[in-house]
Amino acid sequence: MNIHQPQYVQGHNLLKDKTVLVTAAAGAGIGFSAAKRCVEEGCRAIVISDIHEGRLEKSVQALKDETGLDAVYGQICNVAEEADVQSLTAFAEEKTGGIDVLINNAGLGTTKALIDMEDGEWFKVIDVTLNGTMRMTRAMMKTMKARGQGGVIVNNASVLGWRAQKEQAHYAAAKAGVMALTRCAALEAAEFGVRINAVSPSLAVHDMLKKSAPEDLLAELEGREAYGRGAEVWEVANVMVFLASDYSSYMTGEIVSCSSQRS
Repeated sequence: MNIHQPQYVQGHNLLKDKTVLVTAAAGAGIGFSAAKRCVEEGCRAIVISDIHEGRLEKSVQALKDETGLDAVYGQICNVAEEADVQSLTAFAEEKTGGIDVLINNAGLGTTKALIDMEDGEWFKVIDVTLNGTMRMTRAMMKTMKARGQGGVIVNNASVLGWRAQKEQAHYAAAKAGVMALTRCAALEAAEFGVRINAVSPSLAVHDMLKKSAPEDLLAELEGREAYGRGAEVWEVANVMVFLASDYSSYMTGEIVSCSSQRS
C-alpha cells in the first residue's frame, strides 16, 4: 500500500544562471529527470549526453518543449571511451561558456550470480559505472581547476554500495567504488574550490527499469521501502539539485542516502 504520495516540487531558482552537464540523460530515468529539474531550477544552459543517438535527440527536444529553454544541447558519449569523454567535455564547454555543474549519472547494471558471471560482464559494468564516473570526474576537475571559478560534481551511487543483494556483486562493487572515488576526489578538488558529493538511491522506478527487472523482484524491493513504493525519479533528482546548489556549500565528499529502506 502506498502511504506517501509525493507532490511534484516546483522550482525555486536553486541553480539560477548556472550551466549543467548530465551524462546518460536520455530516456525516462533519473538522468532526464535531473536535467529537467536543473532547468526548472533556473540553469541558463544544459548539455545532456547518452549513448543512444535517437533517444538523445528526442530527449533534447523534450527538454526544450517541456521547459521552454532553448539552450539545451545533446552529445553522444560512451563514458567507457576516453575519447568520447574528452569530446563531450569540450563540446559542453564550448556550448555553455563553461560548465558549473556536472551530474555523473551514467551507469550500467545487470543481474547475474557471481559464479555464473564471465569476466566480460564484470568488466563492462565496472568500466561504465565506476571507470566512466572517474573519467568524467577527472576531465571536469581539470577543466574547472583551469577556469578557476569553482564548480560542483554530483555522482550517482547506490545503496548497494553499502548493502548486499544477490546477483549484484559487480554493480555493488562499482557503486562502492563510486562512493570511495567521491570521497577521495573531493579532498583533492577542495584545493581549487570544487565540491564533489554523491546521492545514493535505493530504488527509483521508471519504464526502463520495469523492462529490465522482473515484476516480482520489483514488488519485493518496493515492499522493503518504508513508504511501500520506490522513489519517483524526480525525488532522486531533487537531492541531486540540492547537492548541486549553494544550499550544500559546506558539503563535500559526502554520500547522501536517498532511501526509505527499512532493512
